[in-house]
Amino acid sequence: MDRLEAMGILVAVAETGSLSAAGRRLGIPLSSVSRKIADLESHLKTRLLTRASRQTALTDAGRDYVAACRRILEEVSEAERAAAGEYNAPRGELVVTAPLVFGRLHMLPVVLEFLAAFPDVDVRLFLADRRLQLVEDHVDLALRIGPLADSALIALKIGMMRRVVVASPDYLTRRGTPQNPTDLARHDCIDAAGARPTSDWTFETRIPVRSRLDVNTAEAAIDAAIAGIGLARVLHYQVVQPVRDGRLVTILEEFEPQPWPVSLVHAGQGPLPLKLRAFLDFAAPALRRRLADLHPF
Repeated sequence: MDRLEAMGILVAVAETGSLSAAGRRLGIPLSSVSRKIADLESHLKTRLLTRASRQTALTDAGRDYVAACRRILEEVSEAERAAAGEYNAPRGELVVTAPLVFGRLHMLPVVLEFLAAFPDVDVRLFLADRRLQLVEDHVDLALRIGPLADSALIALKIGMMRRVVVASPDYLTRRGTPQNPTDLARHDCIDAAGARPTSDWTFETRIPVRSRLDVNTAEAAIDAAIAGIGLARVLHYQVVQPVRDGRLVTILEEFEPQPWPVSLVHAGQGPLPLKLRAFLDFAAPALRRRLADLHPF
C-alpha cells in the first residue's frame, strides 16, 4: 500500500464529504477510493470514516489522523519543492487569487507579463469574490481589498481603494443629485450584495436605503446604474472607465468612508520559494502603478 497516496485520498474525502466527490477531484474511480481507504483502515486497525447513504464523516480517530496527514503531506511537498530547485531558481507552479473584476482588469495583465519574463514558472490564477484560505486551499498569494484580520499571514500594502456612489447623468437629471447621505432615502438604489441584500449604506453613520434592484455582482450593478435604474455603490476601480467617458457620475464624494487598503498576502512560513519572491518583486510595483493610475478618475 502506498501510504502517502492513501493519506492524500483520505484528506480529499474529508474535504469533499464523500468518496465519490473525492474520486472526481482526484480523477480516480470510486472503487479505487473505497479500496484505498479500506486498506488504510486495515493497516491502522481502526475506523476512520462513518458512512451514511452517500455522505461520509470522520470518526474521532479519523479527525486526528487527517490533521496529521495534512502536516505530513505538506512537509513532503515542501521537501520535493526544495529538491526540485524551487528555492534555487524561480520555477514551479504559483497559485494566485484575486477578486473577480480586479483580477480580470489588473491582476491578469500583470500575470501575463510575469509569465513572459519567467518562463520556468506556471501560474494558476483563481478569480473569485469569495476569500480562499491560503493554507487550506494551497494558495501561494492572495490580493485582498479591505481591512485584514489579525493573523500570522504576511501582508504587503500596495495601495488604497475608495467606495463610491455613482449614478447616470440621466438619472440625476430626472431625480436630482443627493447633496448628503440622508437624501438617499428619496432615491432608488441598486444593491450588489446578492442573496443577502443590505438595507443601509455606511458613511460616517449607517444610512437606510431603498433597494429597487438586488444583483449578485458589481458589474451587474454598474450596468443597471448606467441604464438609469438608480444609484450604485461600488469600489472605484470598477467604474473608472464609465466615469471617465461620462456614462456615470460620482456623488457624495465628501462623505465617502475611509478608503480600504489593497494588499498582497502570503503565508510567509519559512524561506519564500523564489517563484513567490520573484512574483512579489514583479507584481507589487506593477500593481502599485495601476492603482495610482486610477486616481483621479
